[in-house]
Amino acid sequence: MGITRSNPQGYYDNNGILNDGAYGDYRYIPLNEIIDSFAATYVGKGKLCENVLLSDVTFHAIRGLQELSYDTLRSTKDWEVEVPSSLVLVMPLDYVNYVKIGWSDSGGIERLLYPANKTSNPFNVDEPVQSWGGFTADGDADDLDRVAAATSGDDAYNFTSDTRDNYKSQSTSDIGSVDADDMDDEYGELVGGRYGIDPQNAQANGTFFIDEDLGKFHFSSNMSGKTLVLRYISDGLAPTSNTNQTLDLTKSMVPKLAEEAIYKHVLYGVLLARKDSPAGLLAQIKKERFAETRKAKLRLSNIKLEELTQILRGSSKQIKH
Repeated sequence: MGITRSNPQGYYDNNGILNDGAYGDYRYIPLNEIIDSFAATYVGKGKLCENVLLSDVTFHAIRGLQELSYDTLRSTKDWEVEVPSSLVLVMPLDYVNYVKIGWSDSGGIERLLYPANKTSNPFNVDEPVQSWGGFTADGDADDLDRVAAATSGDDAYNFTSDTRDNYKSQSTSDIGSVDADDMDDEYGELVGGRYGIDPQNAQANGTFFIDEDLGKFHFSSNMSGKTLVLRYISDGLAPTSNTNQTLDLTKSMVPKLAEEAIYKHVLYGVLLARKDSPAGLLAQIKKERFAETRKAKLRLSNIKLEELTQILRGSSKQIKH
């Protein structure tokens, strides 16, 4: 609900110290307020969700926020870190999927990294392969079990493969530091030689791949020491600061432009779990949930007519080669 939670004087006069990080928070509403509002509106005698437990409402509210966070809400976070010489970075604690990975040059411009889909970091089995295709029976179990190898020894969680070592050792020049005349001398004579080239490989920004088993990003050699910018999707849920690892619903924020979509997600989930819910009512709520989700996605896409018009104007220009 659109309720002001702070007075204007306290909001503007703290000089960005006491209220740092909370500016613009009127755009959002905590998930616990959505749960309370839903319970007050839909739960009770004679209402749609009669005799529904508050824990059920909380569960479906959390699930609704997670589902909307993946492709509707702008629940993206970002990291800026310096890539170490090992060219490895662990996934953030609340990482679900990446949005964009790049590095920031000296001018503050982010250069996009492209995924190297045709490489990986497979488990390097130390035992030799015998003629029948198996391994020696007296070998160490850690040499044949990736899980065991990742939890013991000096190289725990850091073992690598020949494939990854070769990927790491390849050299890539920084095209941004090459003089234009030198670049033309080196690449200008390749007339017709780049026919059919994949555009994602026709660049010198660098590449990366993800080791899904170990939860790590691996980067090409030219990324060593560069400032990496990682934007990723989270599930929108905020954990508490205690050691119990519980969720803090007061800090799990939902954009007000998607508030009604959360209500429909909760309503459909609660009614679907009841054995006596009419099929016609479920079909209606499901249709409303889809409509509200689509409306929220359009609202949060943040399309501005003037900006779109300017882009269309620029698309009509002839670019000379």
